[in-house]
Amino acid sequence: MGKQNKSALSEQDGVSQNEMTSSSSIESIKQKRKTQPSAEDLIAAILKGDITALSRAITLIESKSAAHLEKANTIIKGCLPHANKSIRIGITGVPGVGKSTFIETFGMHLTRLGKKVAVLAVDPSSSITKGSILGDKTRMEDLVKNEHAYIRPSASGDSLGGVARKTRETIILCEAAGFDTIIIETVGVGQSETAVHSMVDFFLLLKLAGAGDELQGIKRGIMEMADAIVINKADGDNVKKAKLAKVEFNRALHLYPEKATGWQPKVSLCSALHNEGITEIWELIEKYENLTKSNHYFVHKRNEQNKFWLMQTIEDRLKSNFFTNKKIKEALQQQLQLIEAHQTTPFAAAEYLLSL
Repeated sequence: MGKQNKSALSEQDGVSQNEMTSSSSIESIKQKRKTQPSAEDLIAAILKGDITALSRAITLIESKSAAHLEKANTIIKGCLPHANKSIRIGITGVPGVGKSTFIETFGMHLTRLGKKVAVLAVDPSSSITKGSILGDKTRMEDLVKNEHAYIRPSASGDSLGGVARKTRETIILCEAAGFDTIIIETVGVGQSETAVHSMVDFFLLLKLAGAGDELQGIKRGIMEMADAIVINKADGDNVKKAKLAKVEFNRALHLYPEKATGWQPKVSLCSALHNEGITEIWELIEKYENLTKSNHYFVHKRNEQNKFWLMQTIEDRLKSNFFTNKKIKEALQQQLQLIEAHQTTPFAAAEYLLSL
């Protein structure tokens, strides 16, 4: 009989069966789950470097709920005085260029130097996009486990403006949490590079040699934005091709007018896989930072970016308010039908909708 009492099925001392199944205790558990820290609690925790609080606050920023928006704005306002103490680095490159490996190697190098690194993404595409940092988080095995690093995927499947705004606000929270180096990866194509350029101090373009990615693959806009071009995978049989590509890129860069920063964009070689050339790239970024801070362009650029984001936010809000208006929604459908029936023009329809 003594053995029967020790059966796994027997009731042990502790929480009684009645307590476990009582409606009051279940309700208590539900209430605990529903209880969320206040904005003030989250701000205090973020300023202490609490990663859980930081992640919760970023989730509030990404939420479309009106209630969450108000709380998120309170948190951003509370963190703002403690932000702007970092170097913000934008990194772009075509899928397959080795962004994940580069960011991990670069990030690990920075943490060894005593830096605190936050990796964010601007990804306006769907969740099945190539090269998304949503997947990179699982590939950056060492960096994701590093206590001095923080990797945050962007909310994908959203508009570029929405994702970019959220990323910019996330930067503020990360800086307030003590991260002094913010890496922003663009994984979308086209305008996402422009969005990233408008929120970083230094813009780095990753390229490949010997993969049809030399001069014919250069988009003028990205070249003009780049503060440095890094030719990755410069190892093994690819070293000679990489050196030739470096010469070609240097020639191309000298054709562009001098930047307002007074900085001449540089071309560098690296092998992120073998941790070669990473130190030189960081030294390059430090030189850029020292130059732009000494000639006051660093602060000027951030002020100009703030003005840009003010106008961008106003445009986004006006656009959102317009298209979510019930009266506009109905009238828009009517005007679309009239356009299909050739009874009005797109311009006349637009004038009509804007006059409502």
